[in-house]
Amino acid sequence: MDLDLRKLRYFVAVADRLHFGRAAEELHIAQPALSRQIRALEKDLGSPLFIRDSHGVALTDAGRQLLADAGPMLASAQAVRRRVNVAARGSERLMVGFRAGIPVIPAARAFEAQHPDVVVDVQRIERDDQAAMLLDGRIDVAYVRLPIDETGLRVTSLYTEPRVAVLPTGHRLAGKEEVTEADLVGEPLVWHGVPSTQPTRRPHPNAGYRVRGVDETLEHVAAGRGISYLARSATVFYSHPDIVYVPIPDLAPEQVCLAMAASRTSQVVDDFFTAAESTAAITAECGNYEMWQLVSEAVLKQS
Repeated sequence: MDLDLRKLRYFVAVADRLHFGRAAEELHIAQPALSRQIRALEKDLGSPLFIRDSHGVALTDAGRQLLADAGPMLASAQAVRRRVNVAARGSERLMVGFRAGIPVIPAARAFEAQHPDVVVDVQRIERDDQAAMLLDGRIDVAYVRLPIDETGLRVTSLYTEPRVAVLPTGHRLAGKEEVTEADLVGEPLVWHGVPSTQPTRRPHPNAGYRVRGVDETLEHVAAGRGISYLARSATVFYSHPDIVYVPIPDLAPEQVCLAMAASRTSQVVDDFFTAAESTAAITAECGNYEMWQLVSEAVLKQS
């Protein structure tokens, strides 16, 4: 029997909240109707998905497995809908996601030379939504930084780049040409959070403020709430009068990758992968704005 996507969405709503009443409110349906749909799904699958008792609602082993599989399935269905809608508009557009500081122009120009009829659009993404936006079709391909939940994705490594410490201007190490990890032991951290698969783990015992994006990071560091770390390329595009960047040579570099949904079959996306791989070596050297401009101009001439 085919799996009913509507019932699957209802199941996810209940599984996320472990409460039929709140799930029904979120779905804008009556609770008895929701309960009937869940029972029908359990009958379709031949297995109970929830334990319902006086203590509340809990997932069975089968329910936990279905919840793990449901996200990619629903995202894939949504991606199909988005691609059909794009095709219906009669124009081809490639949506490229990118993390802060990663130049897209070199690869985009190389790609456009091969596909002048395809419009390349870009959208900045953050760590906690880079996988979700690929799976549900909001973006077709993305420059991502590890770690990322690779479930349902095709991920190709491009290059690594060094990281720098982000310090308030009044910090004791702000005037140094470089620092070591040992120099920063005990410093409170402003951190970017971890993938949703590990929602409670912090990357460091001194991690304090959780932020989303470079802009929030700079504001918290400038306010003296902690230090942070960024990839070197992000420093090209983000500055703040009350913070300084100091290289940390012994800190593990960031890994930059290109990713797409594994279920996606597209020659256009494959060609963008090729363009990104062919320009990765020079893109990795974009550690300052002048170099970034030179790289972009060189790629344009080659194309």
